[in-house]
Amino acid sequence: MTTTDQHYMQRCLELASKGRERVKPNPMVGCVIVYQGKIIGESYHKEYGKPHAEVNAINAVKDQQLLKDATLYVNLEPCAHHGKTPPCSDLIIRKEIKRVVIGCQDSFAKVAGKGIQKMQKAGIQVEVGILEKESLALNKAFFKFHSLKRPYIILKWAQTLDGFIDIKRKAEDPIGINWITHPNLKLPVHKWRSEEMAILVGAGTATNDNPQLNTRDWYGKNPIRILFAETEKIIPSWHLLDNTIPTLVFTDSAIANKTNITYYNIDFNNKPIQQMLDILYTNDIQSIIVEGGQKTLQSFIDTNQWDEARVLIGDKTFGEGLKAPILNFRHQQSYRFSSDTILYYSNISI
Repeated sequence: MTTTDQHYMQRCLELASKGRERVKPNPMVGCVIVYQGKIIGESYHKEYGKPHAEVNAINAVKDQQLLKDATLYVNLEPCAHHGKTPPCSDLIIRKEIKRVVIGCQDSFAKVAGKGIQKMQKAGIQVEVGILEKESLALNKAFFKFHSLKRPYIILKWAQTLDGFIDIKRKAEDPIGINWITHPNLKLPVHKWRSEEMAILVGAGTATNDNPQLNTRDWYGKNPIRILFAETEKIIPSWHLLDNTIPTLVFTDSAIANKTNITYYNIDFNNKPIQQMLDILYTNDIQSIIVEGGQKTLQSFIDTNQWDEARVLIGDKTFGEGLKAPILNFRHQQSYRFSSDTILYYSNISI
């Protein structure tokens, strides 16, 4: 590994991140092609079902003859199977590219070293593990999904300085969110939503807040909405059931599907979280944000079914109300945003 290799791999990672909101359930991949110390082609995977990064980068090279003496950098092992597009490893071999430098191996069963082996067998010089840690981190949700056979789970909630996530609700209180954090914080929150495949709430949050769970304050794609609630608690007038966004409802009775709404019947007395996660896995939903409420969030924590948590601490106190979930971990990072604080946690136990 050389400093030069690291430099071009870093560029791959920068390019790859541009596809964050549009390539799921595929991983983010960037590709750079270098000839005699100069980049002659670069690109990234731009949208699910469309050409992969390697294809786009190779097509960007004006003089295709230079490829025979070029080095191709890519942050993830080129695929070796036919999916939505042909195998990238086959294209690299056909173009007779001299050297391939890879950030990390693909853990997806249909790839998992096969692309590397195929290129090596064709006589290509292949090097693996350049900025491997960074390459794995970029697509952590993708790798966790395939290794744990469940979505990558992000817990998110806002709490007051004195540890409450909601006021003490009274029957006469209006339905709606009791804002804890500064309104400007909605921008990064909605950006987070656009970066994940789905967003989940339980019956309590749906009843008290009637959230829309969309990206109205950000330009990104709306996540799939997930409702986790017993049938008797579901109110048809909720925003979640307005048919405007694909929505999955996990409940305890069989209900016919509707336009944009799919119902799943699960047993709430027998590991309901695990039942739901198994179904999400089979539907290739690789990442979810769990936004509430307290009972739902605590259920994920108690069963150790979470990967990271983002806790927003607002500059307010309620004195009494609904206590925030209990997370017995120390946060890894802390950021100030306006008058609020964002704490980031990672589940180091899995």
